[in-house]
Amino acid sequence: MKTVLVIAYHFPPGGGPGVQRVLKHVTYLREAGWRPIVLTVENGDFPALDVSLLEKVPADVRVVRVPILEPYSIYRRFMGGGGAIDVNVNKSKQQRRGWKERLAEFIRATFFIPDARVGWLLTAVKAGRRIIREEHVDAIYTSSPPYTCALIGRALKRQTGLPWVAGFRDPWTGFLTTPDRWFLPASIDKHLERSVFTEADAVESAWEGITADALAKYSFLDPKKFFHVPNGFDSTDFPDITYVRNERFTVTYTGSMYGRRTPAAFLAALDVLRSRGEVLPEDVRLRFVGRFGAEVEEMLEKSPFASSVERISYVPHTESIAYLMRSDISLLIVDEAKESAEIVPGKVYEYLGVGRPILALAPRGSAIEDLIKETGAGASAPQSDVTAIADIIGTFVARWKRGEPIATMNTSAVARYERRQSALALARILNDVVDQNNTKPHAK
Repeated sequence: MKTVLVIAYHFPPGGGPGVQRVLKHVTYLREAGWRPIVLTVENGDFPALDVSLLEKVPADVRVVRVPILEPYSIYRRFMGGGGAIDVNVNKSKQQRRGWKERLAEFIRATFFIPDARVGWLLTAVKAGRRIIREEHVDAIYTSSPPYTCALIGRALKRQTGLPWVAGFRDPWTGFLTTPDRWFLPASIDKHLERSVFTEADAVESAWEGITADALAKYSFLDPKKFFHVPNGFDSTDFPDITYVRNERFTVTYTGSMYGRRTPAAFLAALDVLRSRGEVLPEDVRLRFVGRFGAEVEEMLEKSPFASSVERISYVPHTESIAYLMRSDISLLIVDEAKESAEIVPGKVYEYLGVGRPILALAPRGSAIEDLIKETGAGASAPQSDVTAIADIIGTFVARWKRGEPIATMNTSAVARYERRQSALALARILNDVVDQNNTKPHAK
């Protein structure tokens, strides 16, 4: 059995979709002949904690936790607050509320390159070298963001000659969450991105837009080194719950909402239906589970459907899935931005696995719209088309009232997105880079 060093910041007890991808890779790689060893943080500052996920880490997997100097703890003291910070790094002028926040954003954009986890770089590289000496490591796999993980992988490849697969859940520079940097730090960041794509033996991406973005920036890169390994769902994580029709039409959203990702279009569509007399507040339950920005909370409170809203803060992963399974439909909202057309968030596949119909607010011609059509999972409309959203909701509610199926999923198409399949795809990439490395004259 070969051994792979997996370098990931987001790992249990951290919560959220980014954790799930790495956790499931680690869980199922053994089935394809790979023994994972995980290098992660000891004291990570995660947007959410889910201690229950520690039970999902296979008992025979070695996990090495290395301390990190987290600047976000300093940020909170500076701002006079507590808890996890807002993940929206590019707020509008209206959202920027004071000089302290503006200064903090400038410091992050100028000095924390490629991201605020760069303080982990030296200690993680040192720990990685130690693991490689102690264990017969055949390959390195990194999961980004944070993009510091990719820099750790690059350093270890340079120092050991081991083949390296750089995994990406999001694009790097120029993405929605990239800080607004001035010229010099932006140039440094792009140089780091270029070097990672150049030096990695293979690039594994969660959605095809990452590959398209990289090749558009750096046309000299070999497209053959890029591999699309989609996210997925693990049906073994789903509780034994049978859907029972709710007394009120129940819509559930799970995850975070901030910045350009808001429920404004969804709430406006409901108001259209209210004005038509088709859907009244007492007819529906709108359940929002997760972390939400202050502007989102305000939208929910001021909506004519405020009495229908049920707000639930972050809950453990299995509990979040249970809420979805007890719903009549799942709500998905994607940023209305050019970059979002190719984005397929990890939770989309979880929504698919749950088996409840999906209402997706996503750009026309987007990868999400294509996925919804492929799987027959529901319907999609852009946030800019409130009338189309209202028509879809109205149709869904009418079918629900008649006791008809809201959507008929293509179960064989859905089955292709099991997490086990993604891990096996990664194993094939690892096998390829090891084989290629062994044929090089300098291979050890």
